[in-house]
Amino acid sequence: MKPMGSLTEHYWLVQRMAKALGCDTAQAMEEGRLDPQEWAGMVTRCRGCQVTCACRDWLARAELEEAPRAEAIGGCKNALVFAEL
Repeated sequence: MKPMGSLTEHYWLVQRMAKALGCDTAQAMEEGRLDPQEWAGMVTRCRGCQVTCACRDWLARAELEEAPRAEAIGGCKNALVFAEL
């Protein structure tokens, strides 16, 4: 089993992914669509992800585009949560 990744690094990867997909996690929390435990779960799932290197590359390309992407990188453990947000 792969060790968990850095909490700080994966916190920011989840933040970047949300932005790349046009998800406003702060607003989702205000509206009750995302609670702190769910947010923590997203970061924890990201920490155990096997596609982190590909994710960083995907995010770098996505951040160069002006429009949000329709869906997360294949293999993202939070893809369903992002799709619901």
